Amino acid sequence: MQNLSSQLEAQNIEALWITTPANVRYLSGFTSPDDASVLFTAHGSRLITDTRYIVQAEQESAFPSFIFKKRDEIKAELERTLAGKRVGFEKKHMTVAKLEELQSILGITWVATDGLVEKLRLIKTSAEVTLIRAAQTIAQNVLEATLPRLQAGVEEREIALELEFQMRRMGAEAAAFEIIVASGLRSAMPHGSASSKRLEEGDLVTIDMGARVQGYHSDMTRAYPIGELRPELVKMYRAVQTAKRLAFESVKVGMGCKALDAVARDYLATMGYTEEFAHSLGHGVGLEIHEGPGVSSKLETEIYLEAGMIITLEPGVYSADLGGVRLEDLVLVTETGAENLSTALEVEL
Repeated sequence: MQNLSSQLEAQNIEALWITTPANVRYLSGFTSPDDASVLFTAHGSRLITDTRYIVQAEQESAFPSFIFKKRDEIKAELERTLAGKRVGFEKKHMTVAKLEELQSILGITWVATDGLVEKLRLIKTSAEVTLIRAAQTIAQNVLEATLPRLQAGVEEREIALELEFQMRRMGAEAAAFEIIVASGLRSAMPHGSASSKRLEEGDLVTIDMGARVQGYHSDMTRAYPIGELRPELVKMYRAVQTAKRLAFESVKVGMGCKALDAVARDYLATMGYTEEFAHSLGHGVGLEIHEGPGVSSKLETEIYLEAGMIITLEPGVYSADLGGVRLEDLVLVTETGAENLSTALEVEL
C-alpha cells in the first residue's frame, strides 16, 4: 500500500478511485469485484458496493465498506469526502458515461491514471504464487488424466468438456478461459475454440488450458500427435520446442521482455518461420489470465524481469495449409533464474 501511496504522491494525487475488477480484488480481497469499487487514500481506504453484498463485504474486505442502495448515494459520499481534492481514476476501465458522471460532482478534480495498481501486481507475493501453483497443478493433473481420450473419432469439444468438468471436480473454481482444443488444419488458429471436428489420424492436437483457484489463474499449452505425423509437422514441433527451451534458459532477473521475445523469434526465423510466429512470446498471469508484464516484440519501452514475476513462454508456428504448433509453459522468475511451473507431459517427436 505504501508503494501505491508513493505513486499518488508523485503525481500530486490525493486519492484513487479504483474500478478495475482485478485491482479491486487485489487491494480489498472482495471476491465480487465486478460489483464494487475501492476509494484508496493514504489515510484510509473503503470498499464501495451495494446492499446485495452487506454480509460478504463484512466477511471479505480488508477495508471498511460503504454500502449504497442507490447510485446517487455514491456521488453524495464522494462529494462529501473528496471536495477540493485531486482524485485519480483508472482511464482504461472508465467509460465516457461514467467519467461524465464523476465530473458532475462539484469540487473534485479528476485525473486520469494508468497502471498504478497493476505495477504492484507485477510481483507476486508468496501467497499468490501458492495459489497459481495450485491452479497449475490441477490443470496439468487433469490434462494428463485426459490424454487417453485423445483418439481418432473423438470430437474436440468432448475433450474440452471433459477437461473443464474434471478441473471443477478437482477443486478449481472454473477454467481460466475457454479451453482451446484445435486439431489438424484447425490448429493453425491460435485461438481455435473446440469444435465438433473429430480427431483424425495424422492430426497434431493443440490443447491450451488453465484453471482458476481463489481468483488466480494458470495457463499452459501442449500439442499431442494422433498417430504418425507428416515430417513437416514434426519439424515445426521440434522448432517450437527448441524456441521455448531457449527462451526459458534466458529467463533471469534483469532480462528485457522484448529481448526475451527475440530469443524465441530469432531462432524460429533461422528455421524458416519468420512470418509464421504471429503473436507475442508471452504475458503475465495472476488475477487476470493476461496481465503484465507483456513479453512482446511490440512493447513501446522495455520491461525488465524481476523476481516474483510469473510469465508464460508460448512460441507458436502456424500454417494454414499444414496446421500449427504452440507449446506454453508457466514460469516463475526467481533470484537465481527461473522455475518452470508446467510439468505436464510434453511429448518428444
